[in-house]
Amino acid sequence: MFQQFLGKLRKYEIRMRKAVTSERYGNFHSVFKGSGLEFDDLRLYQYGDDVRAIDWNTSAKGHGTFLKIFKEEKEQTAFFMLDVSASQQVGELRRLKIDIGKEVCGVLALSAIQEASRVGLLCFSDKTERYIRPSDGMKHGYSVISELYKLIPESPRTNIADAILVALNVLRRRSLVFLISDFIDLNYQHNLKALARKHDLVVIHLYDTREVSLPGLGIIPLYDAEKQSTVWINTSSKQYREQMASRFEKRSEELKRLCHQNRADYLIVNTQEDYIPALIHLFKVRRYTRSTTSS
Repeated sequence: MFQQFLGKLRKYEIRMRKAVTSERYGNFHSVFKGSGLEFDDLRLYQYGDDVRAIDWNTSAKGHGTFLKIFKEEKEQTAFFMLDVSASQQVGELRRLKIDIGKEVCGVLALSAIQEASRVGLLCFSDKTERYIRPSDGMKHGYSVISELYKLIPESPRTNIADAILVALNVLRRRSLVFLISDFIDLNYQHNLKALARKHDLVVIHLYDTREVSLPGLGIIPLYDAEKQSTVWINTSSKQYREQMASRFEKRSEELKRLCHQNRADYLIVNTQEDYIPALIHLFKVRRYTRSTTSS
């Protein structure tokens, strides 16, 4: 079964790579590696310099306006954070949110390891379910994918804020971080801002169609896997259906706005649809952003 999983990831990775590199300019490597910059030194500001690189703390001392100088890291780290809590157990057979989350994480990890990036993994619920320290090499990449495939979470609950704290503690250098979750949680926004400030962050928001619109089946029981409780709802109620759609729309728009305000990439993925075009679009946008920033 693992070989089938790996074969699917390889097929998707090739499809994604071909689409991203099919245009006249740019390449897959420049898209994937992120900014990969670390602080090196300071120098006086000169006319025409990017004001975003000004070190305001040093400049405030009154000895002139100073600019931060960065150098490109020789080793780029791609770090994957995957929510494996019970709210991910929603969807059709073999297309649960957790299944698609593992696939997205796996195909991106495969891409990263082939670009000579160091790859690390953090699977989380309300605790660390699995942590793999970043390293390089194809053997390491396959071990990451293997751990991803066979993982069975111990806790049903979610704590995104705590997971972000773990990532902030283990990642000492600026890294490309993929945070993959349905974001059905509270009070993680402050920590997400901190993660976006320190790292090059890509937020991948998973959802299932039934979280937006349930079929009109009358009064039915719904089981909350995280709270381990059952509630009865009237799916034929227009008011309930409108409230359900509104809650989802509000949550996703707030997350999207939070990402944009903190210069993090945001991608929303319907787990019942082909997610590869969405990843291709994300990489093309990132490639364009990197090329215009460096020019």
